[in-house]
Amino acid sequence: MPRLSVIVYGPNAQGHLTELLDSLEAHPLPDAEVIVAAVGDWAQETAGRHAPETLVVPLQEGTGDAAARAAGAARASGRWLHFVHAKDGLPAGAPRLIAERAAELDAAAGPETSGTTDAPAAPVDVLLFDHVTTTWQTAATPSRDGRHLAAVGRESRTLDGRADLMRLAPLLGNRVLRADFWRANEARFTTDDEPLAAHTVLLLADRIACLNQVAYENRVLRPESLPPRAPAHRLALIDRYESLLPLARNRRTVHAVLYDLMVRDLVRTFAREDLPEPVAREFFRRASLAAVRWRPEGHQRPPGLEGVRHALLEEGAYTRYRAFQAGNRARRAARTAVRSRKRRVGAKVRDHRYRRALSRPVDPELAVFAAYWDRGVACNPAAIAAELAELAPHIRRVWVVSKDNAALLPPGTDHVVPGTRRYWETMASAKYLTNNVNFPGAVVKRPDAIHLQTHHGTPLKRMGLDQMDHPAAAKGLDFAALLGRIDKWDYSVSANSHSTRMWERAYPARYTSLDHGYPRNDVFYTATAADVRAARARLGIAPGRTAVLYAPTHRDYEAGFTPRLDLAALADRLGENTVLLVRAHYFYGGAASPLTGLRRSGRIIDVSSYDPVEELCLAADALVTDYSSIMFDYANLDRPIVIHADDWETYRTTRGVYFDLMAEHPGQVARSQEELTEIFASGAWRDESAAKARATFRRRFCEYDDGRAAERVVRRVFLGEPEEALPPVLPLEERTPAPTPEEATA
Repeated sequence: MPRLSVIVYGPNAQGHLTELLDSLEAHPLPDAEVIVAAVGDWAQETAGRHAPETLVVPLQEGTGDAAARAAGAARASGRWLHFVHAKDGLPAGAPRLIAERAAELDAAAGPETSGTTDAPAAPVDVLLFDHVTTTWQTAATPSRDGRHLAAVGRESRTLDGRADLMRLAPLLGNRVLRADFWRANEARFTTDDEPLAAHTVLLLADRIACLNQVAYENRVLRPESLPPRAPAHRLALIDRYESLLPLARNRRTVHAVLYDLMVRDLVRTFAREDLPEPVAREFFRRASLAAVRWRPEGHQRPPGLEGVRHALLEEGAYTRYRAFQAGNRARRAARTAVRSRKRRVGAKVRDHRYRRALSRPVDPELAVFAAYWDRGVACNPAAIAAELAELAPHIRRVWVVSKDNAALLPPGTDHVVPGTRRYWETMASAKYLTNNVNFPGAVVKRPDAIHLQTHHGTPLKRMGLDQMDHPAAAKGLDFAALLGRIDKWDYSVSANSHSTRMWERAYPARYTSLDHGYPRNDVFYTATAADVRAARARLGIAPGRTAVLYAPTHRDYEAGFTPRLDLAALADRLGENTVLLVRAHYFYGGAASPLTGLRRSGRIIDVSSYDPVEELCLAADALVTDYSSIMFDYANLDRPIVIHADDWETYRTTRGVYFDLMAEHPGQVARSQEELTEIFASGAWRDESAAKARATFRRRFCEYDDGRAAERVVRRVFLGEPEEALPPVLPLEERTPAPTPEEATA
């Protein structure tokens, strides 16, 4: 019996079925079957051209979605059913992710589904996961569901315990159903109203599990390309909730969430301007009755204007609601006009001051530094600024720091806040401008000023113009504006020839590449045993303990950070002598990290807000990461690195990569938590094969780092020394990395 039945159903809308079946065929899964409930001749012909093991169920033209799903499910033999509409898509590796998570759930359920002899747990009926949305205008836009999935984690829950799961996009494609659960309730799911079926699935499920990874692509077709529907079809929305709310009766939290969803949808639908007056009146009348009938006892309306809308809807005050809408539109238009005038006046004043400052001579002894979108003193710019203070103390150093981060600066740091008068005057007069990202487009490139781009990592993922064919990663990036910012660069710092080539490809302009190494990595060659001991002491790592730094990267297709590992379980398996240092990506911010509760748990330390990250690397005996550029920096220490690549296929497809990390990795590779645990338990994390892979990796990616990168950059850029006069890069075999923690405490 296969683990998973992928049931593709519906007509071949606009030819999308072809690419869906191509993607399934390109990544076959032994433990899955594909069934195509093909509606119409075109769908049947398309399905028939694919692998012979694909089962095609031919259906007449015009067969509804519910009937097509039922026909496909009737032929399915898998333990789990995944209904995929023929217009939608599956990211590479999605069936594998789903099947592996389903296998975990089956194992937990005991002998009946897994064949084990352990005591069974309550079976899970529904597995939820994340999705992206593609329209006729955008591609693979991340959903907002990640935070709800992240809040659940990997333990199964009842809906009453996690009612917020009702807020997930109501798609059948972002959930898989246990086959027995489907068959027991099939009559309740038989509807062409997909949101109704999707919500009903959750309301009837005994237990629900989650997977905070993208495993579905919801494709929204352009409405103008579909057959027109009469405005009265909006009334079906009320019927949907009238069918759902009885299932939530006597379930207080679920009822409250479902009611809020209903009122939100009713108000939004009524606000649409395409409803003819008779339909609008009837919709409002029926919506008002439903809002009163199903209002939970003690329910509090939301504050502000939304509460007023709810009150008017419950009162059935159609005329007053329309007047309220008209008044709101007028107020919004007036506020917009006032804000626009203020912005124009402010921009004119700012522009005048900036232009006046640009007319004055450049200050040859003024250098501006910024890092990570004005977060503070960090990364390559920080290392360059520190070296500049040693070699050219006469050059003043001013940091650009956001207002919120200014209080975190080291005492005595001269800084400016973006948008202030001093900021624009400083930007206009500085001779040197250094950043590891781009300065705003409004910053003018003066002919006698020098812009130094340091970057902040070695590129595995696609960058710059190479993101054009990966819109989920680009997220609406203005490539023309990007080119304008790139054209301001005079120098681009590189840590290896791979980076140099990729920067030239992703950021094509006339800058000079500085193949000098990353200044932030100098510390990996200059730190002493005392420095290593001090770093570990500051983190509270006792002598003799093994510290493992877990630093996963950002996923463009996820709404927030969730550890892809069960950290508590991992810590237990690694034993009392191991400490996990867990660092979420800086995009998410320490305050938003779900790791907050782990900060004082002893063997798991949340270091998401700890700076500098280089100190964490010095303190760690080993690194566990996925696709983060920290692996390239950490490799300079010549310490073990383990790659945890549970979603490599999805990441590679949605983000785009420059090379196959699975073939060119810096050590051992784990595709699951169990594999990762075994790598540490067996000692493979630091065996001969891991060392051999790391040596190859270091030769390629630690090419220019030797402890003197900052000196080379300062002498070349700020002191104007020719390249031939700079300290040469030491051969790899002549470099001595900082002592390991074991060596530092010997």
